[in-house]
Amino acid sequence: MFSHNGIIIVFTLLIALMASIMPMPLSVDAFRPDWVLIVLVYWCLALPSKINIITAWFMGFILDVLLGSVLGVHAAAMALSVYIVVVNFQKIRNFSVWQQALIIGVLAALYHLLVFWMQRFLNDAVFLTSYLYPVITSVVLWPWVFLLLRRVRRHFKIM
Repeated sequence: MFSHNGIIIVFTLLIALMASIMPMPLSVDAFRPDWVLIVLVYWCLALPSKINIITAWFMGFILDVLLGSVLGVHAAAMALSVYIVVVNFQKIRNFSVWQQALIIGVLAALYHLLVFWMQRFLNDAVFLTSYLYPVITSVVLWPWVFLLLRRVRRHFKIM
């Protein structure tokens, strides 16, 4: 069974999944942040031995099911994005929160471009600049998500 620490981590990931499918007005839906990616990156930076590429692939697969996309598209993009974090977690940890936010922006852009390329290959999708709007909101939200999750991790003594 899950330990106390594992339950808290799973709970934060479930909240991220719910935020990813929560209904929003059409005028702001294009700016929906990449909640699952942001939360996964935080946990990969905080606990790289527990949260890794397999977790990212699984969360991406669940996101594929929830969004009704071709199975494996979000899973592959999420796994590749998190792989970059896992390989470089010691460097990224040493950056300030604002520098990390820029890295989140690059990762979110990579994630969306990978999803687009796979959808283009499979479904002949057309690129729209609105695909990259979530990058902006992910960058802006990273410092607050980082501080909130760090507070949760310290409060529950997750190590």
